[in-house]
Amino acid sequence: MARPIKETPILTGEDAERFVERAERVENMSKEERANNRARLMERVKEARKLITFCW
Repeated sequence: MARPIKETPILTGEDAERFVERAERVENMSKEERANNRARLMERVKEARKLITFCW
């Protein structure tokens, strides 16, 4: 049986302000910045995969 889904908390105060600031910063990224961020992420994933062992 599935568990009930809890309500999403509403952000207020400093948390809400920080969320809005970060959301706007992402919206204003250039294509070059997004590509650079993705490339850095893929490098980190590649390094992490070297350290992770999967037992299937």
